[in-house]
Amino acid sequence: MENGPADTGTRWVRRRSDAVTVAAGLAVIALGMVVVRHGSVSEVEESVFRAVNDLPGALYPVLWPFQQLGALLVGPAAAVVAALFRRFRLAGAMLLATAAKLGSERVVKAIVTRRRPGTSIGLDIHLRGDVSVGGESFVSGHAVLVAALAGVVAPYLRGRWKIVPWVVVGLVMFTRVYVGAHNPLDVVCGAALGLAISGG
Repeated sequence: MENGPADTGTRWVRRRSDAVTVAAGLAVIALGMVVVRHGSVSEVEESVFRAVNDLPGALYPVLWPFQQLGALLVGPAAAVVAALFRRFRLAGAMLLATAAKLGSERVVKAIVTRRRPGTSIGLDIHLRGDVSVGGESFVSGHAVLVAALAGVVAPYLRGRWKIVPWVVVGLVMFTRVYVGAHNPLDVVCGAALGLAISGG
């Protein structure tokens, strides 16, 4: 969405990588929708889920803060912080990304339905925190939002700091599987949709 870190005196320029990001993100989400169209979980995906979900419960207090970063209010809150630093274009991009998350997520869930692991895999899983047994699971809204925000924030960062948003995205995705809220493809395709939003 953005060409660089400065908000004043610069021209809004589209990058070629934006189009690649959108195309790649949409391709992944489309493929994922085909795979989960029957609402089932493959043996491979279930194996990955259990490998993460079966990790020790002692990790929960450490990982819990990361899943909060995918909450809907994080987008507007981050936009306020950006505006306080006079990054108004970034603030606007964050608000647009949050709105796009809500709309695109609803479109996907209207086309494809898959339930949370407590239903799609079974009750013999670890549900941590306030994660419910049922409810829509594909795609992960947390993954959509955090990836979309990472995509608009990263161009404003310099050097190795550009990696930080993507590390956060990975931790949010990992945590959502660990707590039993989502299957792996839910978070992978959610992040892909978020990337498409950030490049749009």
